[in-house]
Amino acid sequence: MKQAVLTKAQMRSKILLKLKNQEEADRNRKSSIIQSKLLRNRVFKKARTVMFYVAFGGEVNTEGMIREAKKTGKLICVPVCKKDKTIMQPAILEDQSKLKKGPYGVLEPVSGGLLDPEDVDLVIVPGLAFDKHGNRLGRGKGCYDRFLSALSGSTRSIGLAFDFQVFPAVPTTKHDVSVNQVIFS
Repeated sequence: MKQAVLTKAQMRSKILLKLKNQEEADRNRKSSIIQSKLLRNRVFKKARTVMFYVAFGGEVNTEGMIREAKKTGKLICVPVCKKDKTIMQPAILEDQSKLKKGPYGVLEPVSGGLLDPEDVDLVIVPGLAFDKHGNRLGRGKGCYDRFLSALSGSTRSIGLAFDFQVFPAVPTTKHDVSVNQVIFS
């Protein structure tokens, strides 16, 4: 019997519910395991400038990862959305950066220098679902797809996910951009 394939909307709905209902202790434990895997990752160790996301809505928590990356001397940036809400740009995240909610409710620096996306060595990418080929299902706005598609081939990308966010396959379109690797727990 053939298994029914979920649409993007169905998969988003299913995962958003699981993220919302996940116990905080589980989220923290799994985020810690993912952090440990990331910090040992060869691509991460080599990167000098890393763009993280600021977690929200039950995503893999990046706060500890950002702290540890700064301790090793990496320049850390996070995405800020421009006025039209579809263009992301990396903004330097200072230790004392004040954060405010951006257009989609994601925290972003109030002030801070913007970086040329080409100066980023590694992008840590959120997602609602990933598959073993690095295909990614985001929240449906296309911000990361546009950002990743504009980068040079030398910039690497790693998706972070909980085990229930990794599927044999996720639905994709020609505009979807996959990540180079997925780290999960």
